[in-house]
This record gives sequence, structure tokens and C-alpha cells, in this order.
Amino acid sequence: MALSKLKKTDTKKTPRKSKFAEIASELSSLINVFILVLIFITFVMRTFIIPTGSMADTLMGAHFRLRCPQCGYKYNHDFSPERYRVPANTIPKGTVQPPPTRCPNCGYYNHNPQLSLVTKGDKIFVLKYLYQFVEPKRWDVIVFNYPGDPLVNYIKRLVALPGETVEIIDGDVYIDGKISAKPPKVQNELWMTVYDNDYQPIHPMQKKFNLHYWEQPFNLNNSLWTIDKDNPTAFCLDGHDGQVHTFFYDTSIGNNFRATYAYDDMAFYETMPYCSDLMTRLYITAAGPEATLAIALGKYGILYKGGIDLKTREMFISRIDQDSEEILARGTVEAPGFEKSVSVNFKNVDHKLVLDFGGKNLAYDLGPGPDDAGQRNTDIEPEVKIIGSGNLKIAHIAIFRDIHYTSRQNGISGKAARATLGSPLKLDEKEYFVLGDNSPISGDGRWWNVPGRGNNGKTFRTGIVPRQCLVGKAWVVVWPSGYKPFEKFPFRFIPNAGRMRFISGGSDSRQCLD
Repeated sequence: MALSKLKKTDTKKTPRKSKFAEIASELSSLINVFILVLIFITFVMRTFIIPTGSMADTLMGAHFRLRCPQCGYKYNHDFSPERYRVPANTIPKGTVQPPPTRCPNCGYYNHNPQLSLVTKGDKIFVLKYLYQFVEPKRWDVIVFNYPGDPLVNYIKRLVALPGETVEIIDGDVYIDGKISAKPPKVQNELWMTVYDNDYQPIHPMQKKFNLHYWEQPFNLNNSLWTIDKDNPTAFCLDGHDGQVHTFFYDTSIGNNFRATYAYDDMAFYETMPYCSDLMTRLYITAAGPEATLAIALGKYGILYKGGIDLKTREMFISRIDQDSEEILARGTVEAPGFEKSVSVNFKNVDHKLVLDFGGKNLAYDLGPGPDDAGQRNTDIEPEVKIIGSGNLKIAHIAIFRDIHYTSRQNGISGKAARATLGSPLKLDEKEYFVLGDNSPISGDGRWWNVPGRGNNGKTFRTGIVPRQCLVGKAWVVVWPSGYKPFEKFPFRFIPNAGRMRFISGGSDSRQCLD
């Protein structure tokens, strides 16, 4: 009898939860998640919308998204509320006429752009209170209370730390007399296009390209280099004579090397200083066994050359000063195959020469001092040359320039900035110095003209950010430049998904280039 009862009990089904209980459990979980998220946002994270273009193109304020009607190159241009008579930090609901712009690639002057919608500034996440637990790092993008008006938030790039002496010399940042080399991820964000040969105009005979017709800005220089008959963006060399042949980028035809921004008004383009920190990229798509190829970059009248001898499989970096050539570094690579194109990249940035051939790097440090890259003559225009021998075919040639921190308002004229050549700025304890990535228009520590205001009537030195003003570190672009899919759509809800990314900042090292 007892056994029978036991079996009956075992076969009895476990009662199910009521539907109400399941819903209540789910709601409880959602509420807990919501509370955690709210705590995270309140105490750890904060969202900001970038209002202006002082950090463009790293972070963009309200702007026009443009495409060159000639070469198809995409670029952005600042939206100024004052110009369109709308309140600050607002944008028009419909289309408006963008201001005249110049294509940063082919040099086409678009004096009458098509009506365009205005795109909102980037929305970012900022790690609040981070700097209460860890030290800020050089090259971090930081949010802080503007010392002159602590109720206003600014966002800039941190370039100098407490106790350091900062000086801007020919567009570069020097700390305690040594050049401050940017971390690789930061540097990669800051390169700006001078010319990309893959983008060529469809109507080159219009008289709007740097004030004349468009011509190929790479001057073949009466050499054996020719433009490929089947691909106008590629160049071929039939070096049957065994000689070295050179062609160069001609700034009298294409965009020059001045520190201009497509994002900014064109009024001061010709007063901007030259930027001589350059990078040239190309791909070898075919080569004979006896071929050689080199890229030469000119700075202060000195040519620095990075090249490869495909016969000996030797990489080299050299310096050409007047008539003498000095080898600075050598390396070897495996014999490349050309079933696929091989990339070649040579750059001169922050006093460091780097040659990359198919992923193999060769580097040479010029030295940390202001004169270690040669006697500084900022009136000498930089150069880019392509040098080859034997049989070669190259394509996808592009030239880029580094960020250039200007030392005067309006470029090379106007008021001198703070912390520039001859007037270095020594930071005291708990003082920081910041700059904007869009250097010509950034209202940063170079130009502030009122002392900082602290609690209880305390004041701070003009031009510095005191530690107590730090809000946090810009962490991620979470909603880049939301826009409408078409003009009459009521919401700007589509983000520029390709620009969702973490914001690159400083490394753990406080050291400059040694």
C-alpha cells in the first residue's frame, strides 16, 4: 500500500508558473537592468554632442556632408549657425545652400554647391571621473570645463602634462625640448589627403581647378614613366636604358602642402603654413626582376628617400642633401610575388622615417631636437618624388599630410599663439595644455585671453586647464552625425555607421621621441 502511494506521487506533474508570474519575473529583470544602466550612465558615462568643428575631422560638429561633383571624393564642411541666422547649437530643418568649398583632393572649387541637409554633430560617450583614478595621458581626447566659464564644456586633445614645458615648433609639439611623437593609432586618425590619384575629375576642362583646367598633378618630367593606356590612374616604366627615372607631384597644378582643411572656410587657405610631415602610399602591381623603386619626401630642402631593390631584396632609407646621398638604414625582405599588388608606404612624421614594403617595416629616427631634421626653413615647399628603374607598374598613388598646429592666427600672419617657438609654456603642478585637431579654427589654450575661474574666487593662469576642470575622457563615437534618409523625413535617426569607433588617445608612456 505504501509503495503504491509512492508511485502515484512520483508520477504527479510539477505545477507550472502562472503567466502573470512569468511576466512579473521578466519585468523585474528589465527593471534591474534599467537601474544598472541608469547608475552606469549617471556615475560612469555621459553623452555629449559635438557642437563645433574645432576637433574635425576626428570629431565633427554640425556640418555638410559633401561629395566633389568632379572626382567624387567625399568630404565634410562646417555649418556655422551665425551664417544662416539660426540660434547656436541648432540646425535648419530643411535644405540650405552650403558655402563655397574646395575639394581637398582634386582642387575643384565648388562656388555654388547643391542645396543640402545639415548633419548633426557626433554623439560621443565620455568616461566621467576616470581621471580621479588614473592619470590623464598625452594625446587623450578630453572633456573639461572651460576655465574661463566653468559652466561650458570643451573637448580638445591633451598635449602637455603637469611639470612639463610645451612649445609648438613648425606644427609639431615639443615637450621639454624634445618632439612628442604621436601614438600610431592617433597618427592614423590625423592623416589628411593632399591628393589621391584614384579620384580623377569627369570634366577636367572646366576652369575651376585651382583656378585653371585640371591636369594630372604628377609631372612625368620628360622621363620614361608613362600613364597606363588601359588605366589612367596607373603609371608604367619601361626602363630599357638601365637609368633611374623620376616623376614628381607638381603643386603648381594640384593642391599644395599648406595646412588647409576642407572643413574650414577658404578665406585663409593661401596664408596657411606648409606642412612638411608627409606620407606617400602606392602599390606595385607588376615589376621586372631588375627593378628598383623609391619614394622621396622633401623637408627643409633635404630629400629623404625610402626604397627597395627587387634584385638584391634590399630596403633602404637615405638622405640626399645637395649632391651627396647618405644611407641611414638598411633591411632585407623576401622576394615578393606580384600575383597580387604589393603596398609601398613611406612617411616622414615627427622626425621619424618609416618605410613599409608589403608589411615589412624599416625605420630611422632623425632625433628629438628641433633642428635634427635639418635646418628649419619653413618657406621651402615640401616635395614628393617617385623614382624607379627597370620595368615597373604602380597604381593607387596617394599623398597625405600630418596635422599641423598653427602658431599664428590666420596661418602665417596675425597674432602669435601661446606656447610657440621662442615662448615655451612651463606647466605647474595640476596644470594641463590642450589643442584642437582642427588647428586653424580651434579656440584652445593657444588663444584663451581670460584667466580661469575656480571656487571661492580662486583664479588660474590663462591658457591652461587646471586638474579640477577635467570632466572625463572621450571614449567612443556612439552616434556619428545622424542624418535624414531624405529631406521630408521627420527624424535624423540614421547614423554614419562607418564612423562608429573608439576614440584613439594616448599611450601609457610619458616619454617623447629619444
